[in-house]
Amino acid sequence: MYSRLLYRFLVTAALFKLCLGMVSCTPNGIYHTVQPGQTLYRIAKVYEIDETELARVNNISDPRKLQSGQRIYIPGVDRPRRVSSYPAQTSHQTSASQKKSSTQKQEAVSTFQGNKDLQDKDRLTEQQESQKSVKGIFDWPLEGTILKKFGAHSDAPHRGIEIGAPLGTPIAASASGKVIYSGNAIRGYGNLIILEHNDDYFTVYGYNHLNLVKMNDFVGQGDKIATVGKPPNGESPRLHFEIRRGKSAVNPIFFLP
Repeated sequence: MYSRLLYRFLVTAALFKLCLGMVSCTPNGIYHTVQPGQTLYRIAKVYEIDETELARVNNISDPRKLQSGQRIYIPGVDRPRRVSSYPAQTSHQTSASQKKSSTQKQEAVSTFQGNKDLQDKDRLTEQQESQKSVKGIFDWPLEGTILKKFGAHSDAPHRGIEIGAPLGTPIAASASGKVIYSGNAIRGYGNLIILEHNDDYFTVYGYNHLNLVKMNDFVGQGDKIATVGKPPNGESPRLHFEIRRGKSAVNPIFFLP
């Protein structure tokens, strides 16, 4: 009897100790204090919780504005975990990084806008695409109904497809790669993400409600990068999804499983 009481006391003391410092505990979760260099994306991944749900629970409308010292409630967790941080930068490094990031962002915007209009000379036929494509090298970014197909339409040409899904549905990276654009400076696409992949491939994710990654982040295939939003014209929730080989848009259907 004495040994059982001692065991319970030691367990309680250990849990109390874990709850001190950077993390405090509640009966149904813990509070994680954000440290310099930590992002909502990294915190969610370490604690194995959906980023969208974590943002909702903590009433975070823009994950990019997470601040050091901010307390984040992690539901369903009983102990802290180590969350790695991005390396700290000196003011000189930060300035150089910001300048480089700004240049990369401008280049991405320029490339995207300069090739937005679908032209005959830039459009591959379905037969040419099927011959040059590699089926399954990209994965579906989410499950849903295809509302608009690739190619010419009566209202406007489409360089990608539009996939209908409920508002807030998580959007996954179609393949591993680097975020070369994350923002809303490209008119008509709302919050937009562009990923760069191997072999001169790019994927584009538009109309997002929230962008969960930032420029120069590296993501793996299947990582959550955004949530479904609505187009600026007010249509139903959907994802605008493109696959590009170099500057040319290709029909995503020939590259998906």
